Amino acid sequence: MASVLYSTPLQTPVGDMVAISSEIGLCALEFELPVRQKLLNQRLAKWFTGAEVRAGSGHRLPTLSHWLEAYFVGRFPNVGSLTLDLRGTEFERKVWKALLGIPVKSTATYGRIADDLGIPGCARAVGSAVRRNPMSIIVPCHRVVGSDGALTGYGGGLAQKKWLLEHEGAYPQEAARISTCL
Repeated sequence: MASVLYSTPLQTPVGDMVAISSEIGLCALEFELPVRQKLLNQRLAKWFTGAEVRAGSGHRLPTLSHWLEAYFVGRFPNVGSLTLDLRGTEFERKVWKALLGIPVKSTATYGRIADDLGIPGCARAVGSAVRRNPMSIIVPCHRVVGSDGALTGYGGGLAQKKWLLEHEGAYPQEAARISTCL
């Protein structure tokens, strides 16, 4: 019997999103944008081979809903309260773990993350792994900025990235100061 993934649409202050959960945990929180949905579908086909995607909340949605509600009112809950099912290459998972180490009100650069992972000069590889992050907002890829502190690409769009950083208190005052706690 193939595994089942549950897909639930969500409306957030930064746009429409979809949450996907497996029997193990939450495996995606992605923007409802064509390019992001295409990448999500490719990831699901690769990492959840043969899984049937069903509309419905599964048993993870109440916890996610509470987490997102707290986040969007400015309480910034710990990610540890969520059960995640993050699947990717070993390198992608290392980068995503590094993203989880960037605290609220802070930013990090792709180069700094590469340095902290022991692969100096590999900012582009880090950027590629950040792009493949299936867990928007929760695994905070929006906290990664360019080497000069400028906002760079974000799957949900730069306006959403700016909104999230302002909401967290990391922009514009803090955006120029690059820090990391990895």
